[in-house]
Amino acid sequence: MSLSVRPQRRVLVTKINRSQSFAGVNSTADRPFRNLSPFTPTVSRKTGSRVSRMFSMSHKSPPPKVPQPNRLDEVYEALKKGLTAYLEVHQLELEKLSTQIRESKRNSRLGFLYDLDKQVKSIERFLRRLEFHASKIDELYEAYCIQRRLRDGAHNMVKAYSTGSPGSREARESLAEANKGYKEYTENMCLLENELESQLGEFHVRMKGLAGFARLCAGDQYEIFMKYGRQRWKLRGRIEVNSKQVWDSEEMVFLPLVTEFLSIKVTELKSLANHVVVGNVSCETKDLFAALPQVVAVDINDLGTLKLSLEVTWNPFDKDDQPSAASTVNKASTVNKRFSTYNQSPPDTPSLREQAFYNMLRRQEELENGTAWSISSESS
Repeated sequence: MSLSVRPQRRVLVTKINRSQSFAGVNSTADRPFRNLSPFTPTVSRKTGSRVSRMFSMSHKSPPPKVPQPNRLDEVYEALKKGLTAYLEVHQLELEKLSTQIRESKRNSRLGFLYDLDKQVKSIERFLRRLEFHASKIDELYEAYCIQRRLRDGAHNMVKAYSTGSPGSREARESLAEANKGYKEYTENMCLLENELESQLGEFHVRMKGLAGFARLCAGDQYEIFMKYGRQRWKLRGRIEVNSKQVWDSEEMVFLPLVTEFLSIKVTELKSLANHVVVGNVSCETKDLFAALPQVVAVDINDLGTLKLSLEVTWNPFDKDDQPSAASTVNKASTVNKRFSTYNQSPPDTPSLREQAFYNMLRRQEELENGTAWSISSESS
């Protein structure tokens, strides 16, 4: 599939027309999309297979000051389609395993049936987790829609009170209350939008290589810089004589964002002080919510003679997801108590020599206590 062109902007104010696919990025001007012929460039890496995670707890941006309800509607629809596709794929896999168990129950070994049963239980657990995740997203979106309707009502009240005459004191107080409600509902929408963004999962992006047809030559060096909100990924590659490509990085994990687009910049490194920017494009990411891995092609330059091939896999769950501030505060005291109570090292078992020494000390204490008790009784 190809990547669609995205204009270089951050705030969406008009409706965006996109292609059905993840579309190629041509330029900021609207032009018909080109069908890309499939290609599989040979890519080799300097390092072993690894996943780069260049973000920590500060990767997520703070809640926005201005909500984007239209953009959130588009992301929510794409997310629901992706979760539905995930459920369908795993349901088919579960039915396939169940059929295999029924057919091979008589003529199979016990160990083979045990492995199949473990796979079935694992898929069932994953399906329950997916269903719970989808219901949680639905609840957040419903709460967001309620706050949006309340905000629209407060906006209409502010507009009605502002267009009329100042009037009496009651009218001014009503206008102040409407302004206060509008501000409160706006803050609630921003918080819910940020919370929904934290439930989008992960994008695993794997570098497949560049395809330039007659554009790539042996010895060319390229630098690719990807920016997605606060997340960054920079990698360098070289074209070998045998048409192989050597890249210093293999895979990156991006956390999906609601209002941000994936920016890709490709630079050709000709010498130490001579770098030529081949293309700088911005890509739509909402169509990447899919159950199966997707190989996407990005048109780097305007003519489409240089393309970037990426393999994107969406994971609906964020492995590095941190608990919210409220849950962290509630669990802090419990964790401290549990740590102080149960996180103590067990006592070491004394040796025979230590046991004999402790017994001798205990006898001396008993004798001293006994003599002291007899002296005190005589004095009394």
